[in-house]
Amino acid sequence: MTTPDRNRVQLPGISSRAYEHPADRSALVAMRSLTGFDSVLKRMSGLFSERRLRLMFLASAVRTSDTQFRALYDMGRDSAYILDLHRIPEVYVQQSPRAYAMAIGFDEPFIVVSTGILDLMDEEELRFVIGHETSHILSGHAVYGTMLQILTRLATRVAWIPLGYIGLRVIVAALEEWARKAEMSADRGGLLAGQDPDAALRALMKLAGGSRLHEMNIEAFLDQAREYDTAGDVRDGLLKVLNLLGTTHPFAVTRVAELDRWRRSGEYEAILAGDYPRREDDANAKISEEVKAAANSYRESWAQSQDPFIGVLRDVAEGAVNAGERIFNRFARREN
Repeated sequence: MTTPDRNRVQLPGISSRAYEHPADRSALVAMRSLTGFDSVLKRMSGLFSERRLRLMFLASAVRTSDTQFRALYDMGRDSAYILDLHRIPEVYVQQSPRAYAMAIGFDEPFIVVSTGILDLMDEEELRFVIGHETSHILSGHAVYGTMLQILTRLATRVAWIPLGYIGLRVIVAALEEWARKAEMSADRGGLLAGQDPDAALRALMKLAGGSRLHEMNIEAFLDQAREYDTAGDVRDGLLKVLNLLGTTHPFAVTRVAELDRWRRSGEYEAILAGDYPRREDDANAKISEEVKAAANSYRESWAQSQDPFIGVLRDVAEGAVNAGERIFNRFARREN
C-alpha cells in the first residue's frame, strides 16, 4: 500500500473506539461481546446479499481503479492507509443527481458514491466523504444498519397488530437514534482520514446548501446551529423531536456543530499525536464503562442544550439513563 499524496498522519492499529460517539461505541462494544451475533443476523436477513449487491454494482456502476476515476481510487487507498484497514475497500461510482455515499457489506464491504456528490464536492471534501464511509466499515456499522432495515420492514408487515407494532416501533426508534450517532462517529473518522477540518465542515454544509460555496459561510452556519438549539419554546422542542422520527441521519447543522465541538475538544489533536485506543485491545473493552461514558455524553449534551423542551424532559431522561445503566451493568457482570 502506497502512502497518501501529502503528509497526513497514519494511525497504525487505531481502534474505531477512538472516534466513535459514546452512544454508538457502547452499543458496538455490547454487540461485539455477543459471539456469533453477526452470523445470526446474516441468516436472518434473507433480502440482504452482499454478493448480489456487489454484482449489481459491478454491472451497473463504474469501479474505480488506476485507470477509472483515479483520484477517487487514490482517496479510497489513502483512507484505508491512514485508518490502517488490512483490505482496501472497492469504490464504485453510480450515476445519480442525488448527492450520497454509502458503505455496503459485512465480509468484503465496499463503498458507493454518486456522481451527484462528485459534482458537489472538491477534492479535500471528497476525502472526508470517503473517509466517512471507510470509518463506517472499520466500525462494522453494517451489522446494526442491516438490523434496522430488517426491523423496519417487519414493522410495516405487523402494522395491523397494535401492540406488536408499537413494540417494534420503539426498537426501531432506538436503532434510528443509534444510526444518527453512528453518522456522527463516521464524521469524526472522516476528519481523521482527511485531516482537513475546514474541508470536513464545508462538505457537511454543502449537503444542506449545495455547491454555491461563495454564498455560504461556515461561521454563519454554526450560528444557525446555535439558533436551532436555542430558538423557540417547548412546542418547538417537541417539533424537533418529531422531525427526527424515521430519520437515520442527523440534520446538517447538528452534524457541523458536533464535529466542530469534537475537533475543538482536543480529542482530534490527541489522536493525531498517537494517543488513541488500539484495535488489539478491543476485546478488553468493558461494556459497563462504555455505557457510563454514553450516559455521561447524554448528560453533557442535555446540560449544554438551551432547548426548553430538553429542560422539561431532563429529569425523565436522566431516570431512563440511570435505569439503562443498571440494566447494562447487570449484563456486564454476567458477561465478565
